[in-house]
Amino acid sequence: MSKSSPLPSDIESAGSYMAAGPPSPPCNLYFSPPPRKSWFPLLVQIIFWANIAMFVLTMRENNCPERIGADSCVFYAYLGRYSFQPLNENPLYGPSLATLEDLGGLDRKRVVNNGEGWRLWFCIWLHAGAIHLLANMFSLLFIGIRLESEFGFLRIGPLYLLSGFGGSLLSALHLRSSISVGASGALFGLLGAMLSELITNWTIYTEKVPRLL
Repeated sequence: MSKSSPLPSDIESAGSYMAAGPPSPPCNLYFSPPPRKSWFPLLVQIIFWANIAMFVLTMRENNCPERIGADSCVFYAYLGRYSFQPLNENPLYGPSLATLEDLGGLDRKRVVNNGEGWRLWFCIWLHAGAIHLLANMFSLLFIGIRLESEFGFLRIGPLYLLSGFGGSLLSALHLRSSISVGASGALFGLLGAMLSELITNWTIYTEKVPRLL
């Protein structure tokens, strides 16, 4: 009859377990980054309402009924002084070209010949019409709120202004006789930042589809 090796007692097993510690958790091949601090998107809301207020001021200064007569203005019966120029002049439902130029529209000749560099900044806050404004503000809310909530206003604010200024410079290089207005350059800067963040961190996101929406 063979002699069997003695089995350790329960006390000995427990002591060995305590010394070795609990078993290690299984290795997770997918790393989820720690959640960032969520910021309240206050700056995006300020930019949104500033653009709305500037468009209202633009239409007030335009005063279509006084310029060309009430019968030619679009929606004069509802908007009065704030009515739009005729659609054959401005199909975007907005002011006249002269009004945009007076309020700071980007005119290459004035910037280069007259030294009116302030137009590179002011044109960012002007819009050619209600359709132009709605398209830009929808893009601002869709992109800007997400970015500011994740990165904060200290990063998004300078990015918005510098991108808008850069877009104005590029427009001034290519414009010859027309006027440029709008926040498209600033919005493309925000869009580029969002895509850059998404591409850089793509491999560490466990839920990729929601990040695209």
